[in-house]
Amino acid sequence: MSKGPTPQFIEIRFKGKRSDFFTAHVIPPMRVREYVVVEADRGQDLGIVVAAGELAKRKCEACEGCNQNSLPSKRVLRRAAPVDVERAFGLRSEEDDIRQDVRKMVAEHRLKMKISDSEWQWDRNKLIIYFTADKRVDFRVLVRNLAKKYRTRIELKQIGVRDEARRLDGVGRCGRELCSSNWLPELKPVTLQLAKDQNLSLNPSQISGACGRLMCSLRFEHDFYVQARKRFPKEGRQVRTPAGSETVETVNIFGNRVTLRNDSGELRTLTLEDLKRETAEARKSARSN
Repeated sequence: MSKGPTPQFIEIRFKGKRSDFFTAHVIPPMRVREYVVVEADRGQDLGIVVAAGELAKRKCEACEGCNQNSLPSKRVLRRAAPVDVERAFGLRSEEDDIRQDVRKMVAEHRLKMKISDSEWQWDRNKLIIYFTADKRVDFRVLVRNLAKKYRTRIELKQIGVRDEARRLDGVGRCGRELCSSNWLPELKPVTLQLAKDQNLSLNPSQISGACGRLMCSLRFEHDFYVQARKRFPKEGRQVRTPAGSETVETVNIFGNRVTLRNDSGELRTLTLEDLKRETAEARKSARSN
């Protein structure tokens, strides 16, 4: 009796950098950049493979989206045929007009919400409208009107400004594609403390991203800074050296230097190794006395 195909762990990406994880029972195994038809909410959707096998599994576990001992419950149904892909591109071409129509309807209903994007499910069983809003919005009448016009199930999905930037994509202050759109598997909280720990300017214009919130990249090197600063005395700490009691003014983790200020306000800069040597000499001198 022949065995069926070995289950394959797959990451599929859809419009707006939306991605999810699936199990594929397909021969031959799926490859990156292949279009596939997958199970979706009450129907089917079409996406593209961005990771397969062990890489997809590790990405899923990293964003806490998977159980380490089981495969995703959602399934890849089949490889997409050229006509399937053509149909998907046709739906994409309709979505700009849909977004404009929905914006007009929002204005007519005087709803305080911003329409960001629209997305057809591949089988046209559902139309998702993404929006941002400062407060809760009663859009029940709008949903009924949209369902009547497009003759499908309507889902209005509220997203944050960071998710909006991720969906719409763009270029950051570094001149490259937004990290949230390009490679970040999930958007984790970014706080002002991350900038403080790295001695960065707290000027909002210098540490804010395209979404108007703190840049995702503030998280990237934070752990390095925290670990590196553990080697140095905290700023404001009193240290005793052969010159007397001095205060740690600043530390430079890249130059491996510390700036001290004495009681007269005079500053001097020395390496971390020299500071350790001087403080050791001061302790030794104090014990001998």
